[in-house]
Amino acid sequence: MSEEILINVTPQETRVAIVENGVLQEVYVERSRRRGLVGNIYNGRVSRVLPGMQAAFIDIGLSRTAFLHVSDLDSGMDEVDTGERTAAANTVTIESLLREGQEILVQVLKDPIGTKGARLTTRVSIPSRYLVFVPGQATLGVSQRIEDEAERERLRGIMQSCNMAESRLAAGASNVVALAPLTGSLPGARGGFIVRTVAEGAAAEDLYREMEFLQRLWESICQRAKTSPALTLVYEDLPLVMRTMRDLVRSQIEKVRIDSRETFQKVTEFARQFIPEFVSRIEYYPGERPILDLYGVEDEIQKSLNRKVQLKSGGHLVLDQTEAMTTIDVNTGAFVGHRNLEETIFKTNLEAAQAIARQLRLRNLGGIIIVDFIDMQVAEHARQVLRSLEKHVERDHAKVAVSELTSLGLVQMTRKRTRESLEHTLCEPCPTCSGRGTVKTKETICYEIFREILREVRQFDTGKPLVVASQSIVDVMLDDESSSVAELEEFIRRPIRIQVEPTYQQEQYDIVFL
Repeated sequence: MSEEILINVTPQETRVAIVENGVLQEVYVERSRRRGLVGNIYNGRVSRVLPGMQAAFIDIGLSRTAFLHVSDLDSGMDEVDTGERTAAANTVTIESLLREGQEILVQVLKDPIGTKGARLTTRVSIPSRYLVFVPGQATLGVSQRIEDEAERERLRGIMQSCNMAESRLAAGASNVVALAPLTGSLPGARGGFIVRTVAEGAAAEDLYREMEFLQRLWESICQRAKTSPALTLVYEDLPLVMRTMRDLVRSQIEKVRIDSRETFQKVTEFARQFIPEFVSRIEYYPGERPILDLYGVEDEIQKSLNRKVQLKSGGHLVLDQTEAMTTIDVNTGAFVGHRNLEETIFKTNLEAAQAIARQLRLRNLGGIIIVDFIDMQVAEHARQVLRSLEKHVERDHAKVAVSELTSLGLVQMTRKRTRESLEHTLCEPCPTCSGRGTVKTKETICYEIFREILREVRQFDTGKPLVVASQSIVDVMLDDESSSVAELEEFIRRPIRIQVEPTYQQEQYDIVFL
């Protein structure tokens, strides 16, 4: 499979596109005025403890306080085994661990989304190219996405054999590694490590180098945390371009094309230091044609903001994002098939399963997702569609869990959400309908105006009513509803004046009594 990464850099924003076989699969957008917060570490202050929710609101210097649940709070139970930790976690209360005004070191798990503040944790983790360092925990894990058991054992053996000499590190020694077989923990490492998927096939020396780098980085973070006041940023994660090189570049990527010479130079230096074997695949794109016009990426981004997604067969999907969940409806549309109804439905659902997996990645949809496939009468067809969906979401970088078909024929899914969806990043609620997606009809607005006039006249000794409304409403009142206006004037025994306000939207109006 051919994969490329296209990076478009402007002073205002950075956009990264992941293209597989000429088809856009993922888009990441980061704007200079509103950078993401995930991975950042702050010196926070507890502003409020909520025993009823077993959570606390933490002030980290943002416009909204962030949210910290007791399950994300490190209560010093990491050294006990899993069973004891689970039992203890059920008995620990938030009020026994935190108090108002207390200063605490926290890391952002999720960006602020909608009206919700950022989600925090005190279990800090620091990622690098091959490893994730988890300070204070005796953890040693290997990514489940590395399926080759022999490779998993090789990586686990490398990590277990490495015992970093703390005294030598403190003295400033570079890349000093004492090899001593361990039994699942890293006593000299002052923390645990998780081996990432991209470490598959990595040399032992590279892993050792990153272990030392991460520990040095953590030491510098601890020093800054001690000297920094509350409500300050202690550690900021890499910008989008560097995170892309760290997290998304793997052996399958053929090219990384960048349209900014300055960014190209920075990325090349980053690659020379951390992924030297990949330097030759990084290209500067000087073309006059915008880089995201390649492979029709710009057009695909615009299409991803539409509710309806067309399928090649003629069917289509309808996607709706709400605060609670995302719903996806599958329809046959113009596809009428060739043999029989069940075969037509089966083929449409199979095609939809692949398209849904792509749309989840492209639109960065997260949380609860409900898919309404077309009802299938053959049980084997339903099983094949579900297996197809599970197969296609395996390539997703975010964690996806797919459940079985419910009694109503729905598929329930969850996808880990850490950042805003593409739609929420690029769009805002409609000022006319306030995000409802519909507006009241002109007749409805007219009848509301009539009722309001009647209500005021009956309750108060009012003067002559003046209706100020949009052009479309005034047109209806003077044309289709002119007889209703005349009847109301006769009933209230007052003339009704009507005035156009060009700046008003359809649902806006004012009634003034003169």
